[in-house]
Amino acid sequence: MYIVHSIFDVPAEKADEVIHIYKKRSRMVDKWPGFIDFQLLQNDRKPGELTVQISWESKQAYLDWVTSEEYQRIHDLEKKYPDKELANIVPKVYKYKVVAQ
Repeated sequence: MYIVHSIFDVPAEKADEVIHIYKKRSRMVDKWPGFIDFQLLQNDRKPGELTVQISWESKQAYLDWVTSEEYQRIHDLEKKYPDKELANIVPKVYKYKVVAQ
């Protein structure tokens, strides 16, 4: 299994807005071969710190997704979000191979 975390900080007063956006996400990735699970995590102590966690069957499944036209379409839409402060946030991305369960 392969897990990807995209961690980003938003102003605390905008955290609920971002959470709402993710609750209404397109779910395109959910249909991608090798996709396992999507979760949006909120830091208990820093409400503006959000983490997108996506689990994959393999690193290759993840790489196939991030090089796809669907991935590009979704991320192009994010850049056009009307709130420029949110649209310009660049997440820190961490990738993990699951080595024990």
